[in-house]
Amino acid sequence: MTEPAHRLDPATIAARLATAAPVPVTGDDGVEPDRRGRVAAAVLVPLIDREDGTTVLLTRRSRRLRDHAGQISFPGGRIEGCDADAACCALREAREEVGIAPERVRILGRLPAYDTATGFRIHPCVGWLEPPPRLRPDPVEVEEIFEVPLAFVLDPANHRREYYEGRGRRRATWVLPYDGRRIWGATAGILVGFSRLLNGTGRV
Repeated sequence: MTEPAHRLDPATIAARLATAAPVPVTGDDGVEPDRRGRVAAAVLVPLIDREDGTTVLLTRRSRRLRDHAGQISFPGGRIEGCDADAACCALREAREEVGIAPERVRILGRLPAYDTATGFRIHPCVGWLEPPPRLRPDPVEVEEIFEVPLAFVLDPANHRREYYEGRGRRRATWVLPYDGRRIWGATAGILVGFSRLLNGTGRV
């Protein structure tokens, strides 16, 4: 019997990530956006090896921030000149935002870049953390840190497609409702793509 994806070991997840297509996936409006002038960013998709199953660490951004205030996201941000690559950026941001020490993270690989309707090209880097993670949220940027079972993320029944009005047009976004929280937009899109890759059902 094939092992459930939410119990896969890091080596197997890394092998599946190595098969991911390098091209950007669709933005959250369902249409491939214009690629010119995009802002390069990177996020860490942190997987934590808990006794009762692997989890995905997420944050809720502070409501005082100018951009995407109060939204659920991965630790991450713009790629700066000091960053050697996307993984370095993701690890730097994770340390600054939630206090994860880079040496405690094993980078397993990268998901395809994700283009957003707001002009960003996000490079998701998947990292493996052995518990317990030592977390220290930055109160200026992070309002909450929480974990979602990978089993929940991998269940297509939890992937909803919703529509909203934005920038003068009707747009679509993925939504994963979890424990009273609404995970949506680029974060949900990246999780859906990750789910499809691990489940062997393609990508967004």
